[in-house]
Amino acid sequence: MKILVANPRGFCAGVNMAIECLDEAIRMFGSNIYVYHEIVHNKYVVERFTQKGVTFVNAISEVPEQSILLYSAHGVSPEIREQSRARKLQTIDATCPLVTKVHLEAVKYAREGYHIVLIGHEGHDEVIGTMGEAPASITLVEDPEDVAKLSFPLDAKVAYLTQTTLSVEEAGRVIASLKSRFPKIESPPKEDICYATTNRQDAVKQLAKNSDVVIVLGSQNSSNSRRLQEIGASFEKRSFLVDGAEELQREWFSDADTVLITAGASAPEVVVQDCIAWLSREFGATIEEVTTREEHVAFPLPRELRVLQSARN
Repeated sequence: MKILVANPRGFCAGVNMAIECLDEAIRMFGSNIYVYHEIVHNKYVVERFTQKGVTFVNAISEVPEQSILLYSAHGVSPEIREQSRARKLQTIDATCPLVTKVHLEAVKYAREGYHIVLIGHEGHDEVIGTMGEAPASITLVEDPEDVAKLSFPLDAKVAYLTQTTLSVEEAGRVIASLKSRFPKIESPPKEDICYATTNRQDAVKQLAKNSDVVIVLGSQNSSNSRRLQEIGASFEKRSFLVDGAEELQREWFSDADTVLITAGASAPEVVVQDCIAWLSREFGATIEEVTTREEHVAFPLPRELRVLQSARN
């Protein structure tokens, strides 16, 4: 068996920043810290912080007054920020800057009187936060069928935004439908889909065609990880999304000569290496890392955390 290890894979700059932010907050204040929703959508990462004493909550009312609260990488709505102020919480915003970009675009278009179409998945934390920026102006669509149901006047000012972790093809189909329906529709000068999402998808597209099995490391609630698994399956390959090596099953690899391993943007490298070690042990696999694109993006820690660091130093 040969293992193709896709590069780029795993943590993106936004995830790196959010995790570093929480690690630094623990170092500065101890582990009695709260995080609104999962810091990133990954079981391994969340369990690591839970074991350190961090508490993840789904409602601001669960956070004791005057506590320290981190906002997750997926962003939050103005309503959540207001609830935090009402409880006198000391907040640290670990929202990915690329998600913040979409929030600012939503505010801008709403202020200019546009009907905003947000392409995304209902219920996803990022989508909830973005829609909360201008709830009266944003309509969510998931597919071209939803576009057909839109009832804006033909002369309406319409703009679209996208969730940052979508499949490029998935978003492209919806955008094509929107442009067909609303030829004058506006869009941001730079696309919203995250560079890391695109790069990881491109790597799977290039490498899956030469593989028999595709293994994606990531959690089931990770949108970008699910998209990678779907891309693998679109090449009619056995494609699986797993949190770690303990979920691998020998029968998946029967008659497999080549296995592609990649990881979603919120999956840590340790789970990738565990899977490689398992395959090497069970099948005597050889390993080849294939780089399809270099990444050199990094985001600084949130300003409020840097200010606190300076004050303590």
